[in-house]
Amino acid sequence: MSLEGRTTVITGGGRGIGLAIAEAAAEAGSNIAVLDVLDKPHKRISELGVKGKYYRVDVTKMDELEQTFGKIGDEFGRVDGCVPAAGIVLDKPSFDHTWDECEDLLKVNVRGAYFSTQLAARAMRAQSTGASIVLIASMASHHAVPLQHLSMYGPTKGAVRIMMTQMAAELAPWNIRGNSISPGFIRTEMTHLCARQQPELSKVMGNAPPLGRIGETSDIVGAVNYLLSDAAAYTTGVDIPIAGGMTCGRIAS
Repeated sequence: MSLEGRTTVITGGGRGIGLAIAEAAAEAGSNIAVLDVLDKPHKRISELGVKGKYYRVDVTKMDELEQTFGKIGDEFGRVDGCVPAAGIVLDKPSFDHTWDECEDLLKVNVRGAYFSTQLAARAMRAQSTGASIVLIASMASHHAVPLQHLSMYGPTKGAVRIMMTQMAAELAPWNIRGNSISPGFIRTEMTHLCARQQPELSKVMGNAPPLGRIGETSDIVGAVNYLLSDAAAYTTGVDIPIAGGMTCGRIAS
């Protein structure tokens, strides 16, 4: 499970699940390159005890992504792992979705993930040392979610999940593994805001999962570190649901 001496790139790593993944990778010994659109991350990357750098970048802009991955190659020398975690959500009845809102979801969640993966894979292929990409899907890519209206968000995460299976097969000859996780309700600033706006959703987040609680970011990072590490050297093309049982065919009342 060690990531000692490696470099992991995390997009959307300035806060929430992405930041938790960055912290866990650093704890496992990996140097980290954190990308986010925020002016600054919610925690100093330099405080994580490894070589780390924060890059302010919009994943919907290819020129910014290319420049940033170029800088990462120059400053870190290699890319061993990539977690494209940048994403946005829209909880809104399908009747009310606008064209621009749907376009934003597609640009960030699908195109941003795709080209982050592409640029990472190019660097990994050039190294010829094997590597790992972990994409972030969602339980909304498996089924409808109680009390939420995710008619476009869910398909974008479904696209990420299928993207993972296609890339896993294509990149296997270079020993580049591709996997994904599908988080359920996870306690972050985003879910806290959703619960404040829709109080009944707060109860669902704690009661709907068969395990009887909302997930924590700490429930996510172990699976990601496993998939990044040599412990998963023979694992590719797999999605791991991390949703307290909500993807096992039962939704508690």
